[in-house]
Amino acid sequence: MYAYCHRCGGELAVRDGSTSFCQHCGSPQLRLPEQETVALFDESGESTGVLPPPPPRRIEWRTAIRSAAIVAVVAAVLTVLAIKIPTLTFVSWLWMISGAAIALGIYQRRKPQAWIDAGIGAQIGVVAGLGLILSMTTAMAVSGLVARYGLHAMGTFDADLRTQIEKAAAMNPQPAEAMRYVKLPEFRAGIMLGGSAMMAGLVMIFSALGGAMSGMLRTRRL
Repeated sequence: MYAYCHRCGGELAVRDGSTSFCQHCGSPQLRLPEQETVALFDESGESTGVLPPPPPRRIEWRTAIRSAAIVAVVAAVLTVLAIKIPTLTFVSWLWMISGAAIALGIYQRRKPQAWIDAGIGAQIGVVAGLGLILSMTTAMAVSGLVARYGLHAMGTFDADLRTQIEKAAAMNPQPAEAMRYVKLPEFRAGIMLGGSAMMAGLVMIFSALGGAMSGMLRTRRL
């Protein structure tokens, strides 16, 4: 059984008796018997004017995941469009960096009574970050497969990547045995996977911090 403070919304430990104090803010609590709480509404079902208790400080995860999914789908579309329209690259990166704040805004719009603070914002930000990583990685993988095997249009990309690797190897000479591995397609694939992992880590950091800052700014002052 859960009970929440009428002042700060913090969860209370249920004890015997009708009076206790909130361990979070110290506000005295008055507990009504269950049969008396029905008096908050009259026989017609209309409110008697008594204010309802504040919402608990918990996340409605279904709404949070849906909000993050909306941000992720838009990010995937922008990622694919940016491949064909380079001018959209900045918009795609800006959306990715702001994804956590946007997801939190959608969540609050759908749940206007939900409690928002830095901790909740950070958690929703992590969910948004995971959605961004999954959607953008899938979009890039699918578009890459279509371009390579369907449109046969990855020759320029392969040549540019090979040139960059050769320049890096020239700046830091390696034994001939090592250079043989550098020229393998598997090595280039490993470079791309490493870059993707680094980008995923940055997305998670930006999402968690962005969600926490956005949640802190949206915190209600009681």
